[in-house]
Amino acid sequence: MKIRLNDIELTLPTGQRLTELLAVQEIAPQGVAVALNGAVLPRSRWPDTRLNDGDEIHLFTAIAGG
Repeated sequence: MKIRLNDIELTLPTGQRLTELLAVQEIAPQGVAVALNGAVLPRSRWPDTRLNDGDEIHLFTAIAGG
């Protein structure tokens, strides 16, 4: 299946979970927010969220500043 992660097309195994994608991409979940198809996905749902062909995922990181 094909998804888009931050506007980059990736090919993944069918039924891959969001947490598996983050692990394979070596993305640490600390300080990260995820939007799946335009809606912010609560962290509590990440382990159970299976990705589907055509999904669009955007990752946002917190940046400290002042």
